[in-house]
Parts: sequence; structure tokens; C-alpha cells
Amino acid sequence: MPADHTPAGALPPGRPADDVLAELRALRGDDAPTRGGRTFAYVYDAGLEGLDGLAAAAYTAYATVNGLDMTVFPSVARLENDIVAAVAAVLGAPGAQGTFTSGGTESILLAVKTARDHARATRGVTAPRMVLPSTAHAAFHKAAAYLGVEAVVVPVDPATYRADADAVAAAIDDRTVLVVASTPSYAHGVVDPVAEIAAAAAARGVLCHVDACIGGWILPYLRRAGREVPAFDLSVPGVTSLSVDLHKYGYADKGASVVLYRDAELRRHQYFAHAGWPGYPVVNPTVQGTKSGGLLAQAWAVLRHVGEDGYTALAARVADASDRLLAGLRATPGVRVLGDPAAGLVALTLEGPDGRPDLSLLLHLADEMRERGWYLQPQLSYDGLPPNLHLTLTPATADRVEDLLADLAAALKTARTLPPVAVDPALAELAAGLDPAALGPEEVAGVLAFAGLDPQGGLPGRMAPVLVLLDALPGPLKERLLSEFVGSIFRI
Repeated sequence: MPADHTPAGALPPGRPADDVLAELRALRGDDAPTRGGRTFAYVYDAGLEGLDGLAAAAYTAYATVNGLDMTVFPSVARLENDIVAAVAAVLGAPGAQGTFTSGGTESILLAVKTARDHARATRGVTAPRMVLPSTAHAAFHKAAAYLGVEAVVVPVDPATYRADADAVAAAIDDRTVLVVASTPSYAHGVVDPVAEIAAAAAARGVLCHVDACIGGWILPYLRRAGREVPAFDLSVPGVTSLSVDLHKYGYADKGASVVLYRDAELRRHQYFAHAGWPGYPVVNPTVQGTKSGGLLAQAWAVLRHVGEDGYTALAARVADASDRLLAGLRATPGVRVLGDPAAGLVALTLEGPDGRPDLSLLLHLADEMRERGWYLQPQLSYDGLPPNLHLTLTPATADRVEDLLADLAAALKTARTLPPVAVDPALAELAAGLDPAALGPEEVAGVLAFAGLDPQGGLPGRMAPVLVLLDALPGPLKERLLSEFVGSIFRI
């Protein structure tokens, strides 16, 4: 018999399917719950009985279908055309064209690529820039890094947290290929002045992308439910592309997103085609080549099952929950809601006796709420914008609002009794002088251990001491440490 060259220990002996599935279920035990309305970030739960089962069954039916080649699997084109047509009907304009993607990040990457290549072809721009409000999603900075586009960041209104249209207009120059507006911005849940930003872009012959990844599939249905929602989509003059995640308020499983363009001529700049090799001719509409048809099928099934009236009812449920949550938060002493939340996202900060945000108290509150079974997402300060706790409301949270507010009041009372967490000023001064690029592995490991981020020991039970230190660090050092920490988690 031939020698067995399989590395020792690469895989254990084969096991029965039931045993493998049981182990997977056990591994989920330490995760935050994705259903039940107690995790206020990362998950979107419609609370509809049977919806998860439908999505899973649709995925299974198409799991082995390869979305790479729709000439071999023509149903892939049918499903995508149905989804894009539905999205264009809700958010588009006559002739709007689009593509199904794996999520908001991919949709944004493709929109930035399209803007870059369009500007090169039509205006000869070879050193592209895009103008971003400081609240634009980090995915735009990722796209800038991947695609060689310079990100020009402009501040937002410090009172409303909305993009400043005049600042955006002033930042546009001959190298600008794209300007961005958010509906809403993730950090604060507020809607940018899309019409003004798009008009400023159009006046300079520049494309304008609306990041509606969060709000694109709830804002139109809030309007249908009787709420006032400003125009933000491709019906707005000057808006040339838009992204919307169906795995958010469309309640499909992750990842499911659509990027829309005003017309097919613009969309063609998104595509990658290559015939200069001896294999099959390659045409990729998205970043991915080979991809399972399962995600496409489950998104199609969920949209068809919930329907217009279903999404309207779900949006109304989120709006009602938001009304009750905001009323309760604004009635709580020391709590300040940031901006004017518009689409199920809420950001709150805590003010000390001097009226300034109290980071230590805020982070203690996050820890106390987590001990009570709630996950509220801490967001650190940035460029004069205050640290806060972010909450994403879904229909499944609607019946939890009063319980959340009661626990929040109790948690805040406890948090006020805890000693403040703070960073040693000498350490902060030392950190400010460090060059992240010059730090060696041992130095990085030492700083991580000091911060309480030791992958060998797992995450600390309370994150306040860690986050207060991260908040004090310069941005580049913070990014280096977090990258090293994540890398250490995924290292054998």
C-alpha cells in the first residue's frame, strides 16, 4: 500500500454526523444569542415564526449551486434579477441596474471601484479621491485601502451628527471620484442631507453613493407605515448608486446585499472580465468568483415570504419600539440620546455632573448590562464626537423595551457606585509617543497584556478597563494593537 503522507493530527478520525452537530451546538454556548431580542447589535431578528426555517431550507436547496456561471445554472440569474428588480422598485429609478453581493462591505467596495474606473474612463482621473463624512462606515476606508483611492474625511455637525453638505462640497476637487452620504449612519442612526450632498456632487460632475446598508429596507416601509422619511434613494437627482443590506432589515440570513446603479452603463465599470489566460473566459460582477447560490436563494425566499405588507408591519413595530425606548432614555437622568435617530438605531451617552460625557460610567454601564444578559455595543470617542452605547432595534426587541429600560436603570444605579476606571496620564503620554510601525512582537504583546487583551487567557469579564485605555490611545496605535490581537486569536 502507498505510504500515508497525511500530517499526524491534521484531522481526527471520522465521527458520526450527530456527534459532529452536537459539538457545533455546544460551541455556540458561549456566543451572544442571535434570537430573543437581547442582543442589540450584529443581529436582525424579525421575530416571525418559521422564517429561519424557510431561509435554511432555501439555502439548502441551492447550497451546491455555483453562482459563478449563470449559463450553467440559469436559475441564479432568475433569482438575482427578481431580487434586484424588487430593490429597484422600492429604492430605484427607471432603468436602475444592480447586483446581489455578499454584504454591505462588498457592495461598498464595488461602488468605489465603479466610481474609480468611471472617473478614469470619462475624466482621466489617475489619482482618485473620495469625500467621506467622518461618520461614513469603515468599509469605505477599507475600499480606499484596497483600491488605491484617497479618503478625504470632513467633519459632521457636532450637534446633529449629520454630514455637513457645505463641508462636503468644499472638499470636492478635480480628483474627486465619489462623495458619500449615509441613511442612516451606523454610529448614531441619523440620516445625512442626501439631496444637498448629491446636488454638490452633480454640480462638479462627480458620482454620489448613498450608503443605505442599514436603512434601505426599513426607511421606505416606515414611510409606508405613515412615518415622515426624507427622499434618499435613486429618485434624488445626483444620487448615482446605493447599497442596501437585505440581511439587516430585510431579515435574510447573512450575507445578502444589493448595490444599485442609476443605469447599466455605470454598472459595467463594476465588472471584472479577463480572457488573457488559457482557461475559461472570466466575467465576475462581484469580488467573489465561485460562490454558493444558497445565500441568493434564501434572500429571495425571505423577500417573497414577508412581502410588502409584512415589511410595513415589521417597520411599524420597530418604530413603535423606538418611540418607547427613546422616551424612556430621555426621561432617565444623565442619559443623552445623540442626534435624531431615524431608522431603529439609537446611540446614547452618559453625562457627568459637569455635563461632559462620562466614559468610565458609560463603560461600567455596558458591563453591568451584559451581566444582566443584554448586549449594548460600546463605541469610543472620535474627533470630538462623544463615546456612546449603540442599540439596534428589531421587531424581536419590541416586547423587550420596558424590561431593557428597567434593567438599564438598575445597572446605571450600580455603575454609579463603582470606582472610576481611568488611564494613567504617564502611560497615555508614553503611548502618544510610540510609533506603531516600529513596535516589535514582544512590545506589542506587552502592551496588549497591559490592556487586558491576552488571547491565552481569553477576554476579561469586564471590558471597561480595556476600552478606557483603547479610547485614550492614538488611532494608528489602536489599530495596530487590535489587528495584532485579532491575529493572535486566529493563530495556532
